[in-house]
Amino acid sequence: LEIRRQRQPHNYDIRMPKPTPPVARHLRREITERTYLFGLENVAPKEDELDPILADFRREGVEAIAVCFLHSYHNPEHERRIAERVRERLPEAFVCASHEVLAEFREYERVSTTSLNAGLGPVMSRYLSHLSDRAAELAVVTPKILQSNGGVASPDQASRNPVRTLASGPAAGVTGAAFLAVRAGHPDIISFDVGGTSTDVCLIEGGQPLIRREREFRGYPVRFPMMDVHSVGAGGGSIAWVDSGGFLHVGPQSAGASPGPACYDLGGEEPTVTDACVVLGRLPPDSLLGGRMPIRADLARKVIAEKVAKPMRLGLEEAAQGVLTILNENMVQAIRVISVEQGFDPRSFTLVAFGGAGPLLAAPLARELGMSRILVPSGPGLLCALGLLVADVRSDFSLTRIMNLADTAPEAINAAFAEVQAEATQWFDREKVEPAKRRIERAIDMRYVGQSHELTVPTLAEPFDTGNVGTLVPAFRKEHERVYGYAPEAPVQLVTFRITARAGVTRPPAVRERETAKRLADARTGGRKVYYRTSGGFVDCPVYNRELVPVGARIDGPAILEQMDTTTVLSPDQVAEADREGNLIVTFR
Repeated sequence: LEIRRQRQPHNYDIRMPKPTPPVARHLRREITERTYLFGLENVAPKEDELDPILADFRREGVEAIAVCFLHSYHNPEHERRIAERVRERLPEAFVCASHEVLAEFREYERVSTTSLNAGLGPVMSRYLSHLSDRAAELAVVTPKILQSNGGVASPDQASRNPVRTLASGPAAGVTGAAFLAVRAGHPDIISFDVGGTSTDVCLIEGGQPLIRREREFRGYPVRFPMMDVHSVGAGGGSIAWVDSGGFLHVGPQSAGASPGPACYDLGGEEPTVTDACVVLGRLPPDSLLGGRMPIRADLARKVIAEKVAKPMRLGLEEAAQGVLTILNENMVQAIRVISVEQGFDPRSFTLVAFGGAGPLLAAPLARELGMSRILVPSGPGLLCALGLLVADVRSDFSLTRIMNLADTAPEAINAAFAEVQAEATQWFDREKVEPAKRRIERAIDMRYVGQSHELTVPTLAEPFDTGNVGTLVPAFRKEHERVYGYAPEAPVQLVTFRITARAGVTRPPAVRERETAKRLADARTGGRKVYYRTSGGFVDCPVYNRELVPVGARIDGPAILEQMDTTTVLSPDQVAEADREGNLIVTFR
């Protein structure tokens, strides 16, 4: 944990401070133990060295202990013995062994992940135990906890592996977006979740979100499958500021909800994206949240004029438009990270805009990326809640067994998968999943011999034999070609065997047709002037009550559709149609 990896977060800044280790140096202790991979006799852990260490830990008031041995993914027995002894000596402590958390090679990432899991354990286990007890007292349904992989788990499972919930917040929105988009007939999407302080984006192909294997939290790697959500500090509350060189920036600082944007009249004195939208007429000049929250357009104009327009020598509307242009560029870069940089063309995907500000800001983003379609759900502010309702019960299991494929018999591959399958079966049993509802997905991390990093390749569900083992190399080369643009004829290694265990939940029924206006004209609530740079200034723009727009209605831009939880802005070159699921399908003319 002290040495870390040789990679620098910033290549040209050698003075970049390292993050504080998650475990203090005097609490990182060693005992004699070794598992050898290449024929030498293993050294069993010297358990008599453990007692004085535990005595020190007890004096220090240690609440959690992580047990990490060098090659425990290959031989977990040594870790298992020590972990059992620690639990006997310190029954009040939260104890986890690295093979229980992550049975994979690369010891630094495994130690980091296990240490963070141990640190979170006492807090999460107490909280989830209390939550379960209260749910039982109230006779409500047993709670499920969302994980970073987009699946839910029982409180007991989440208590044992709390590190798997670290990135669970954005995962809920992605799960909801994938569910709605597939139901609407758009399985290839990019989710665009914009709140007050951040934007979260994720690519979903064929209804399945992309998965990443590793992510840093506060400078430390955590390795486990999680949705590949990329976040940037850009949202409705992001603060616009001009630096000493006269250049405009937006974020990552945010005004938050309190004091919030200047137009909220809660004491905010910094110009924000929300203020810019008010100045340009994209948000109403009098109130938000369906009239529940009064706003002051004069304060928005004042703060944009004084802190953006004046120092940049721009007009008021030019300055406000500049704020949205810089914000849009930050969002474009975020989507390129999860699409272009991973071998995907964003023009082939539908942009699903949700969160409080997603529909407000989606039009210029889609245009910049060449995306031809935007889907706006009926309740953009509620999509994360929907994601929680439709998420599968899920857990991921892995095991490193490095094999040169050319020298490996199908029986060895099946044996590795059998070890992982045994863990998955135990998990199904603990979660009380009926056999008929159990679903298994298999994959192998593969690489060319000599490579340092692997690609995850889905594999057949059935056992391998001499007939189908030949499918592995073509599948790997196809993935290598997609990611890197080439795939040489070279020997291939199998590295880590993976199983995803799922159990489907009861999905909510399709949206029933709402009571709407009979004609689109009846949904119109008025109009106002809205600034569009492509039109050369302010134009008269109709305003509609989104909730009253009838199914099948066609709305030509420019137009504004307002609802309690968001505002959808149509540019002059766009048209929107309301489908039977309650979504708006926005395209370019």
